[in-house]
Amino acid sequence: MRRYITRSIFLFAIIAIIISCQNQETIDLQNYLSNGKDIYKTKCQNCHGENGEGLGKLAPPLTDSVFLATNKARLACIIKNGTAEKLIINGKEYQEKMPAFPELADIDVAQVMVYITNSFGNHQGFVPYSKVSVQLQQCK
Repeated sequence: MRRYITRSIFLFAIIAIIISCQNQETIDLQNYLSNGKDIYKTKCQNCHGENGEGLGKLAPPLTDSVFLATNKARLACIIKNGTAEKLIINGKEYQEKMPAFPELADIDVAQVMVYITNSFGNHQGFVPYSKVSVQLQQCK
């Protein structure tokens, strides 16, 4: 019985150590998701909805991982600078202008972008601030 208890404690300790050892990207992802959610609630949710469902023909849904994945390099520019271009998402056309958010710092854009691309059924992983900052410098 004593051996069983000792082995159980040892096994529990090993599992606890493994679980507590997260890499920096995992920690950053969790921070970006948390901060991005707050930014989304204040800046994006009124049009795109609490669950990313969109607002009729006025604002497209953010649940289309195909659009988000194929336009990932442009998302930072769209978030910061808005867009007046016609978008086709899930076969529907959206022509309403998305407003710009020039007050958002590059890190804010990165965080809301990570939140959007990893919420509402999307699972596109982490994009570091440094990459988003470069994308924002290349906006047209």
